[in-house]
Amino acid sequence: MKLYIKNMVCPRCIMAVEKVMQDLNMAYTSIELGVVEVDHDPSTSELAALDGQLRSLGFELLDDARTTTIEKVKTFLIAVVQSGSIDEHFSLSDQLSAHINKEYSTISKLFSQVESITVEQYFILQKIEKVKEWLAYDEYTLSEIAFKLGYSSVAYLSNQFKKVTGLTPSAFKAQHQGLRKPLDNIV
Repeated sequence: MKLYIKNMVCPRCIMAVEKVMQDLNMAYTSIELGVVEVDHDPSTSELAALDGQLRSLGFELLDDARTTTIEKVKTFLIAVVQSGSIDEHFSLSDQLSAHINKEYSTISKLFSQVESITVEQYFILQKIEKVKEWLAYDEYTLSEIAFKLGYSSVAYLSNQFKKVTGLTPSAFKAQHQGLRKPLDNIV
């Protein structure tokens, strides 16, 4: 049986949910972003205890199909962006349909109704956040970032970045220059 959990976005979230599962002595077979697979149907009291513990950490146990689908979409898109290896010809509609196992038009309509933003806009916002992270930490050149996130050109990435943030990537980078010191320079 699978339990779906809202707001799991990183490996640290997985560790936190693992700890909750262990603290509650709930056996599980796997934990991934947004999903815990358990080997038995938990009782109502087990689910209530799990939900209470999860909520105290900022997570939420999902129980309705609409919310579960939305969380699956978000988790998938976050994972795609965090992978940092989006192909230039990545088809959001094809990949999402295959992952969620529903028609893209159904997913898109549901997502827009519930989140008041399109799936495409959400995906762009996730990519722009990744660009900001890489620029702030000076990990990659803008050209490398564009390639890693599937942009057809640096110009396209720059235009989209400015449209979302109001800044060019170089202006953003200049604002964040010097905020982070290399670990070996900390005294």
